Amino acid sequence: MLNSVIQITLFMVALALALNLWRLCIGPSLPDRILALDTMYINSIAVLVLFGMHERNSLYFEAALLVAVMGFVGTVALSKYLLRGDIIE
Repeated sequence: MLNSVIQITLFMVALALALNLWRLCIGPSLPDRILALDTMYINSIAVLVLFGMHERNSLYFEAALLVAVMGFVGTVALSKYLLRGDIIE
């Protein structure tokens, strides 16, 4: 039962990733693209956690943690560049 629920959820998150990629490619403005990229980070974390549950391997959870940290740093850097034009002051 749990395996079928995980597979359905993986499909739904993969669909969300595809829609985020679409928004990233044709977003009307730069903040929309940054938001789509941030949402893609969150969805990729969900994919890693679900795949780790499916495979019963804790290595995927560590990878999800790394993606979360790098996603946060990337989003902050892009937002700061968008506001000020310079990342490092």
